[in-house]
Amino acid sequence: KHGHAKAHIVAIDIFTGKKYEDLCPTSHNVEVPNVKRTEYQLLNADADTGEVSLLLENGETKEDLNLPTFVKIGEPTDEDVKVVADILNYFESGKTVIVAVLSAIGEEKIVGV
Repeated sequence: KHGHAKAHIVAIDIFTGKKYEDLCPTSHNVEVPNVKRTEYQLLNADADTGEVSLLLENGETKEDLNLPTFVKIGEPTDEDVKVVADILNYFESGKTVIVAVLSAIGEEKIVGV
């Protein structure tokens, strides 16, 4: 009724689980991160160091990721703890494990099995 229309945006950080809110005029543009989901086969997972080794489609290995509970910022979420438990259980049982990795704004994280 008064003033310009506003958009109330609520978002959850895909890396930390932290909730963010913003109120901005609908006439303004808002930047949106480009999020990419990729699946890789797990070659190795070390429960002590958090290091993982993943197989790329071209046959090379990707070794720059850690298990989700080994976080640089903040505390691991309950979902992170569950994903790590699943990864280690499947890996130790000898099953082929495919992990889902989300990448955005220069960061990557294993988010599922």
